[in-house]
Amino acid sequence: MAAPSDPSTLYPDIATAGSLAAALQAVATRDGLGVSFSASESDPLRDASVTSTVPHRTVLSISAWAVERRWSIRGSEPSQGMTLVDGDTDDLAQVARAAQAWHDGAELAALHRAAPFVHLTGRFEVADHDPVQLTESEWQHLRTEAGEVDWPEYRALIEAAYAEPALRGLYPFTSHWTLRFSTSTRPRLSVVPLCVNAYRQKPYTVSAQLMGEALAEAPTAEEAVSAAVRRLPSGLGPVTHGAG
Repeated sequence: MAAPSDPSTLYPDIATAGSLAAALQAVATRDGLGVSFSASESDPLRDASVTSTVPHRTVLSISAWAVERRWSIRGSEPSQGMTLVDGDTDDLAQVARAAQAWHDGAELAALHRAAPFVHLTGRFEVADHDPVQLTESEWQHLRTEAGEVDWPEYRALIEAAYAEPALRGLYPFTSHWTLRFSTSTRPRLSVVPLCVNAYRQKPYTVSAQLMGEALAEAPTAEEAVSAAVRRLPSGLGPVTHGAG
């Protein structure tokens, strides 16, 4: 008997086809799609990918789960490697439809319409890698993410920080759900010594370093943001691209 980790146990049809890419190609052909799939050399039964016709997208990665018959996708932008879309489904036909839309350069919202399992991270595509637009994209991701978690204090913090122009002009990122800021985009961040934490039913805190001593506490997100702004270093310029 095949071991549980053997992909042929959960995916006998994929094993028969010879690779996940071949199985997806068969589904795409059946459904009248014109997208082409590439097989992984290291794990052809579990992994496949699809290229895009637009330069501001990486390949769409498709991976099979190990303990349940299901597939995940992930598509990113190339300048920072940040995820634009992800999602998982047990329907290989939906994977093929999502792959076709990704390949064709369809708008991100159109990917979700074509295959409803596709999850939009809130980031948008920035074709020219403009750091101001990449900053706004990252803020939209954080706002989307905050709206999806059951943590009203964190959601309030992200919205209050976004509403403050002095912080909204900085590139935001999180470490262990601590809101932090940079004067450059990924991949090479220029970190501002300022951290803001949200807690469940506890005061917000502002510190200079991750896990550092609290410099201020505040009962509301708005007050925490005001305290953070007062501690911003002077002379912070506009966000630049963090070249690797």
